[in-house]
Amino acid sequence: MMLLATDLDGTFLGGTTEKRQILYQLVRNHPDVQLVFVTGRGVETVLPLLYDPLVPTPDYVIADVGATVVDGSRLLPVTSIQSVIERNWPGKFVVRKRLSSVKGLTPQEVPQQRRCSFYYDETTDIGEIERIASTLNCDVLTSAGKYLDILPNAVNKGTTLKKLITHLDIPAEDVLVAGDTYNDYALFEAGYQGVAVGDSEPRLLAAIQGWPHVHAATQTGAGGILEAMAHFETFRHYLNDQDHPAIDTADSKQLLMVYHRLPFDIEMKDGQPKRIPPRSPNGIIPSLLGFFANGRPGIWIGEEAMGLLGDNPVLNPSIDSDRYPNLRASIIPLPKKDIDLFYRVFSKEAFWPTIFSFINKAKFNHAHWNHYLRINELFANRVADEAEPNALVWIHEYNLWMVPAFLRQQRPDLKIGFFHHTAFPPADIFNIIPWRRDIIGSLLQCDFISFHIPRYVENFVDVVKSHAPVNVLSRVNAAKQFLTYSCALGIDKMTKLIEVGNRTIRLGAQPVGVNMQHIQRILEHADTRARVELLRKRTQGKRIVLSLERLDYVKGPLEKIEAFGEFLDEHPEYHGQVELINICTPPSQGMKVYDRIQHELEQAVGRINGRYSTLEWTPIRFFFRSVPFEEVVSYYAVSEVAWITPLRDGLNLVAKEYIAVQGLQEQPNGALVISEFAGASVELPYAIRTNPYDSKDLKDSLLSALSLDVSERSLRIKRMYEIVKHYDVQRWGQDFLEGLEKATTLPAH
Repeated sequence: MMLLATDLDGTFLGGTTEKRQILYQLVRNHPDVQLVFVTGRGVETVLPLLYDPLVPTPDYVIADVGATVVDGSRLLPVTSIQSVIERNWPGKFVVRKRLSSVKGLTPQEVPQQRRCSFYYDETTDIGEIERIASTLNCDVLTSAGKYLDILPNAVNKGTTLKKLITHLDIPAEDVLVAGDTYNDYALFEAGYQGVAVGDSEPRLLAAIQGWPHVHAATQTGAGGILEAMAHFETFRHYLNDQDHPAIDTADSKQLLMVYHRLPFDIEMKDGQPKRIPPRSPNGIIPSLLGFFANGRPGIWIGEEAMGLLGDNPVLNPSIDSDRYPNLRASIIPLPKKDIDLFYRVFSKEAFWPTIFSFINKAKFNHAHWNHYLRINELFANRVADEAEPNALVWIHEYNLWMVPAFLRQQRPDLKIGFFHHTAFPPADIFNIIPWRRDIIGSLLQCDFISFHIPRYVENFVDVVKSHAPVNVLSRVNAAKQFLTYSCALGIDKMTKLIEVGNRTIRLGAQPVGVNMQHIQRILEHADTRARVELLRKRTQGKRIVLSLERLDYVKGPLEKIEAFGEFLDEHPEYHGQVELINICTPPSQGMKVYDRIQHELEQAVGRINGRYSTLEWTPIRFFFRSVPFEEVVSYYAVSEVAWITPLRDGLNLVAKEYIAVQGLQEQPNGALVISEFAGASVELPYAIRTNPYDSKDLKDSLLSALSLDVSERSLRIKRMYEIVKHYDVQRWGQDFLEGLEKATTLPAH
C-alpha cells in the first residue's frame, strides 16, 4: 500500500504534460495506491479537479491548510477529525474583528472554512498578530512573503494528515508527501518520507535541508514526485519499468469527424447493405466532407445499427475514393435497442428539454446515464485508436458531451474541438442536470468549443463559473456579425478565451450556414422550375404563408396554429386570400414523447379548417410527412411569408434557406417572420421578429409581414440574402477549423 499526500498547485498539477500523464496513470490504475489532496485552497475551489477526467479522483481531500478533511467521492467530512477542529475554531467574524486594527492586513476573499486567510505586507506586525491569535487559541501560518492564515491551535496540513493516516490505519512508512512552498512545511515536519519538487520555495528548501527523509527533487511538479518514488526504495516497485514514449510534438494534418451520423445512409437491398447519399438536406455533411477533397487524411467516426450492416460488415470503408482519396469511415456497430435508448430515449428525454429550457419535460434516469457513458466511451476509444499523434478531432452535438472526458485520458496529445448544433441554456437551467459537473468537466477538456451565437457562449461561461473559478482572458464585440441590444438573444460582448485550472479554452460563435451552391443547383433544375410554375398556378390569387418544422414541442407548432386561427377570426378581410402551408416532419420512429402534441396539432388544424373552409379555400394545408428538399425549395420560391415561430431553436436553417431561395429569384417578393428565440434571429436584422409565447405578437407579426409593400419586402430580402450568402455552410466549417487550429497554438499553462 502507498498513500501519496500531495499539494496541488506547483506539485501534483505541475510539471510537464508527459510526467503528469505518467503519474496520473500510475495513481489511477494501481490498486494499491491511495491519493490525498492536501491544499491551502477551500473545498469549493478543489471541486473542478474532482470532475476533471484527466486528474485522478482523490480518496480524501485535506483543504483549508488542514482545517477541512473530506472523502474524495462524496465530499462528506471525516467527522472524527473535522468536528474536533470545528469545536476549537472561534469563527471568522471573531477573528476578523480582533485583527481589524492591524496595519497592512487585508482579508482574502476566497472560499474557506475554519480558517481566516489574509494578505500581509512589510508594514504588518506579525508579532502582534501572533499575540492576538494566541488569545483566541489559534496559530499563525505565513508563506511566500505575502500570505497569512489564522488556524485553530495545532491545525495544519501535517497534523491533519497524521490524524487521517491514523484513522485509516496506514503504516507511516507507506506514506509519501509532496509539496513546493513553505505552506507545505508541516507535511515534511510530520516525519513521513517526502519530496520538495523542483523550483520549490527557497524558504522551504532551507528548512528541510539535510533531512534524510525528504528528497529535494530537480524535476518540477509530477516529475519531482516520480523522481522521489525512484529515490525511496519503498516506492520504487510502483513505477512501471516499461519505457514511457515521449509525446510527439509534430503537427498532424489528420482530421477526425466524430458525429453520431455517418456521411452516408445504409439501406438493405436484396438482403445486402447498400450505401446511399444522406437523406438529410441541411448541407452540413457535404460541407464537412469538403475538408477532405484536397486529399487531407481523415476518419469519419459514427454509429450504425447492426441490422443494417449485414453478416460480414466492413467497418472502415472508403467514403468516396475519387473525391476524398484519404478519407474513410470508422463505423461503430450498435444494436438498434442501444441506439434507441442512447439517442431517441435518454438524449431526447433528459438533455433535449433541458437544452431548450423545457425543464418540466425533463426526465433523468441514472441507469440511462450509465448507458450514455458507455456509448460515449465507445466513441472515445475509437478516436483514440484511429488518431495520429496531435491530430485534430471535431466532435459534434450534445449526445457526445462525454467523449472529450474519455478521450483526453487516453490521448492528451490530441487537439479537441466541439460544436453545439443546439442552443445552450443559462446556468440556472443547465444545472438541473444531475450530471452537470461531469459534463462541464468533459467539455473543459476541449481546446475549442463553438456555438451558434454569442448568447450561448455566455450561457456556457456562466455555467462554468458556477462550477469553477474562471479567468476570462479575452472578450470581443458581438456587433460585427450579430444583433446586440435589439432582440431577446442579443448580447454586446462575447468571451473568446477562458482559463480554468491549468487549461486554456478558446470559445467561438459560428452559426451554421446554408449550402448556397446546392440550393442554387436545385432551383435552376428544370424539374424545380416546372414545379414552381405549377405551384404558382395552383395558388394564384392566394397569399401563401409557409411554416416548416419538425414535430417537436420546442418548435411551438400548436401555439402557431392556434394563433393563425385567432388571426382569421380577427381579420375576416383575409378570408379566401391567405393560406398557411404547414409542413410538419414526423419525428424518428420510436419517439413516443411527441405523440400527444401530434394529436393536439391535428385536432387544432381540423377545427380551424372545419370552421373557415369553403369550396374554393382551405385556410391551412397541413402536411404531416417528410417532404423532399427539392419540393421544399419550390415552396420557398412561391411563399410570400415564411412564418418561423419556434418557442426555442438553436439556430433554424429553414429561415436561412427561405432567404437563400428568395434572394436567388429575379424579383424577390418574400418576408421573413422569425421567433426572437431562434438563434438565427440575431443574424438577420431585416427580419420581422416575434415573441412566440405571446399570441397577440404572433398575429401582429404576421399582419406586419402581409402589410409590407413589394419594394420593402424586396429590399429586406436582398439585405438578408447578402448575409446568408456570405456566412454560408462552407464558411462555417472553415471558421470552426481555423478556431480549433488557433486554439492549439496557445501557450501551455
